[in-house]
Amino acid sequence: MIDWKKIDTVLLDMDGTLLDLNFDNHFWKEFVPLKFAEQHGISLDTAKQQLGPQFKSMEGKLEWYCLDYWSRALQLDIAGLKAEISGLIAVLPHVAEFLVKLQQSPKMVVLVTNAHRDSLGLKMEKTCLQSFFDRIISSHDLGLPKEHAGFWPLLQQQEPFDKQSTLLIDDSLAVLNSAKLFGIAHLISVSKPDSKQPKKHVADYPSIEDFRELMAGL
Repeated sequence: MIDWKKIDTVLLDMDGTLLDLNFDNHFWKEFVPLKFAEQHGISLDTAKQQLGPQFKSMEGKLEWYCLDYWSRALQLDIAGLKAEISGLIAVLPHVAEFLVKLQQSPKMVVLVTNAHRDSLGLKMEKTCLQSFFDRIISSHDLGLPKEHAGFWPLLQQQEPFDKQSTLLIDDSLAVLNSAKLFGIAHLISVSKPDSKQPKKHVADYPSIEDFRELMAGL
């Protein structure tokens, strides 16, 4: 799938790529609505109906990933709530072995995530993955989400890379599409970002179910 001799820089997403998206899906779809329902004295179903359009309206925007924004909007301590169920944070299968092999190679390895710094800090504390990366960049540092075309030139200024020898692995098709428009040559999707959900069919990009599929030749 990848000719590793052609790759100098590896850009890795976090949630749904390295980490199980089950944590985030459960948090936003079940735990936050539950706490919102308790706060307002309404049923869980009513809370989900009220929150659904609010969440939908922010998809693809930096605010969607901003814990401060949602704390203000919902009057809940979102970072604190994430910490409450942090036991659900988990690394996806064979990620650790892949990162060890990458670390042993001469390639630049950069974690590039839309996660807010508070969420990023909690997840690194729980998984201890931070030592595998040469650099960790949150889109909040750059002011645009990865889905936005303007994100990639800003990233390249922060962490210079050659588009032709760069690989991006991400579970979001919107992010992969944005990176493709920018000209990143090597793009791979993740077909099973949530361990509790069925594998996704990905038509537009080469996809992996787990990282063993990429280890040959690395």
